[in-house]
Amino acid sequence: MNLRIANRPSTKLRAALRLSKSRESRTAAALAACLAAAAVSLCAQSRPPADLPAPRTDENSKIAHQQLLEKAAKGGIDVYFVGDSIARRWGATDYPELLANWKENFFGWNAADFGWGADRTENILWRLQNGELDAVNPKAIVILAGTNNVGNTPGDAGKVAEITRGVAGIVHTCRQKAPAATIILTAIFPRNDNMAVMPEIDAINANIARLADDRIVRFLNVNDKLADKDGRLIEGMMNARDKLHPTLKGYQVWADGLKPLLRELLGAPATTDHAPQPTGDPSAAGRGRGAGAP
Repeated sequence: MNLRIANRPSTKLRAALRLSKSRESRTAAALAACLAAAAVSLCAQSRPPADLPAPRTDENSKIAHQQLLEKAAKGGIDVYFVGDSIARRWGATDYPELLANWKENFFGWNAADFGWGADRTENILWRLQNGELDAVNPKAIVILAGTNNVGNTPGDAGKVAEITRGVAGIVHTCRQKAPAATIILTAIFPRNDNMAVMPEIDAINANIARLADDRIVRFLNVNDKLADKDGRLIEGMMNARDKLHPTLKGYQVWADGLKPLLRELLGAPATTDHAPQPTGDPSAAGRGRGAGAP
């Protein structure tokens, strides 16, 4: 009995061991947090600036770019939509319900969708400068870009300024490639995956609104119909899972803002439509409707 007692750690020793393990755990957690922060910082530093053209290098995006080049070459496009996944999904074959809404709103105006999922402003710039708007000569260009640069992590004034320059670069490139087109620049939509980014979105929207001259560049902001004054989304306007992508109801809000402008610029929609057939996400084939598509 005495031998077993002698081999047991003392109460003070057991307390010291627990304290040591606790300190080791806290040190490990702090080290992990530092490494994660460093990784985020390194990733941010390695990204191209928002206002300098940069291609997407994944194979799926390369295939999509070729498909969009082919679409552009077919002509017959009077309304050209460009942007990220929010623009893309509306007129894409892998989102048939959204595509049906697109056709209901824009058939007869020869509208074509050149959005691509997960694109940042620098990626859209690259696509525009590498053939997707060449010789298209649309009468109107609808732009919605920047939410992927915002992301769900708040930034500083420098980030706001950089994203503003990225959107301005898209407007400038569209004017160069299609000087006869009227540009409808849409405000970045509210996103609620992190409410802390809403002031950043509001600041960027205030900046890009100044790009409009109400002639060649029009600014369209429908955010007051998507969210309340604090930026909290109105129920049913955005996908409940990601709080970022519009539902049919949200897309209809955008359409209701666009259609008066299109009527002013193009007149009433015709009974026929000459735009190229819609495309979709190349990787979506065989995965079911919209499953995992950007």
